Amino acid sequence: MSEVVYGRLKSKKRNNLMMNIVTLVVIVFFAILVLFPIWWIFRTSLMTTPEIYKYPPSLIPPNWLFSNYEKTLETFRFWKYLFNTMVIIVPSCLAGTYTATLCGYAFARLRFRGKQFIWTLCIGSMLLPAMVTLIPLYIGWTRGLGLHDSYLPLILPYFCGGGAFNIFLIRQFILSIPRELDQAATIDGAGYFRILFSIIMPAIKPAMIVVALFIFIGLWNDLLQQMIYINSSDKYTIALGLTNFRGQFKSDWSLTMAATCMSFAPGVIFYLIGQKYFVEGITMTGIKS
Repeated sequence: MSEVVYGRLKSKKRNNLMMNIVTLVVIVFFAILVLFPIWWIFRTSLMTTPEIYKYPPSLIPPNWLFSNYEKTLETFRFWKYLFNTMVIIVPSCLAGTYTATLCGYAFARLRFRGKQFIWTLCIGSMLLPAMVTLIPLYIGWTRGLGLHDSYLPLILPYFCGGGAFNIFLIRQFILSIPRELDQAATIDGAGYFRILFSIIMPAIKPAMIVVALFIFIGLWNDLLQQMIYINSSDKYTIALGLTNFRGQFKSDWSLTMAATCMSFAPGVIFYLIGQKYFVEGITMTGIKS
């Protein structure tokens, strides 16, 4: 009898091992598919123009020409563009994360008149296409407030709640925290803000990092609004600078790809730093509705 049980266990372990191997192979295959375009961009940035158009194409550069990056920096003002981008992103991430936390806490824990109606409007705004509000917002910022060629139209909206989806994300995370913690703190004399800063915020740290990542990625790739509100070249961001650079050097793919690599590298680094919290936050968001 023991031999039969041992045989079954051994067979089960063998099947599990095979399934793990097959799963690993599939994951590696799809990972290669995802990473291949990035490698192709990097590989192109290290080649000369004749090598790029050579057929059949080479997956590995014959000569690793890192000098292409030096040539690119002579025209592509990367550090200036990066500084301008950070001027927008840093206050937006800080203010957007903080205000989204305040709003999410209010919707998750506080009781006030019209709460459900306001929450419905907040969630409903996520269904509204951005193009619908683009022109009214532009008229309001430029004609109403006179903010021409300014970063403020890109920053100030994040001081007003941080975005409907970010509020939703924070609220869902707070709902997963037992209310007994709030009640115990209330008995000890803690107010709403003390509960928020001492109990809630340390517990929702992953969600707050996810919100900061979402804001970072959204602003980093937001070419349309940056193109509308920013006009002078001295205020160009990474997205605008790269678009302008591609227009000047569209025939020189090595320099264009070098500028592209430099443009997405900071975003990738920022994501890699917070990827643990990003995955954890997305996983925990839908635990409680």
